[in-house]
Amino acid sequence: MELGIVTFPTDYGIGPVRLGEAVEERGFGSLFLTEHTHIPTSRQTPYPVVAAEPQPLPRHYSHTFDPLAALAAIAAVTDRIGLGTAVSLVNQHHPITLAKQAASVDRISGGRLELGAGPGWNAEEMANHGVDPARPLARMLEHVAALKVIWAHDEPEFHGEFVDFDPIWSWPKPVRQPPVLIAGVGPKVLDRVLSHGDGWLPLPLFTAEQLGGRIAELRRRATEAGRTVRVTLYGGSPEALGSYEHAGVDRVLFELPDHETPGEALRALDHLAGFLR
Repeated sequence: MELGIVTFPTDYGIGPVRLGEAVEERGFGSLFLTEHTHIPTSRQTPYPVVAAEPQPLPRHYSHTFDPLAALAAIAAVTDRIGLGTAVSLVNQHHPITLAKQAASVDRISGGRLELGAGPGWNAEEMANHGVDPARPLARMLEHVAALKVIWAHDEPEFHGEFVDFDPIWSWPKPVRQPPVLIAGVGPKVLDRVLSHGDGWLPLPLFTAEQLGGRIAELRRRATEAGRTVRVTLYGGSPEALGSYEHAGVDRVLFELPDHETPGEALRALDHLAGFLR
């Protein structure tokens, strides 16, 4: 089972380049970065963390680097680690633009990019991008479909409800079509993984038994469709690695907490590296 890191890359914490070097130096298999284009100051949408009392939104949500720009910089100073988004808020980007950005990072990295994709949770953030918060999943799936068409064809065209364009030329093409990891934990997320994704990116919100059951269902349905899908767990606990492996998880992303100084981040990475086998 592979172990990687996921984090919010901020303008006040460890820089993306040093972070990428440190993750590779310590032997992790991958580094995934989060995304928020901005946070509306209205703060009408509650912070989606289960707690007895409402929680304030942590500072790092509004201070994140653009993940693909940061990953391009990291790609230039690393050779081995996989690079990914967890997640790209694909609804907040036009697919033509996002396809070029992702393909560019994939080319720069030599084919190491994976695109974790999610609809987002902040309704005001979506609305500022012209996205209807009432139908984020339908738009997300259509954006993903459009990305894959652009990556795969020399003269792609797409005609859907949310995305519509006649044949275009768009290069570079990726070294390989970046695997799309569909995020989510809802009752129909496996349908979305099988219809539009190459892998599943859940949060650790299940018991080990529940997670194992859902992974078994996903693998059975994928096999019936003649496909293979991988499962990447976002924010898994280092102490629960045995149960994740037993459940069938392929990769666990340890969440690197928000740190004010590079030294603090490096010490946290050293601690997490102690769980590498």
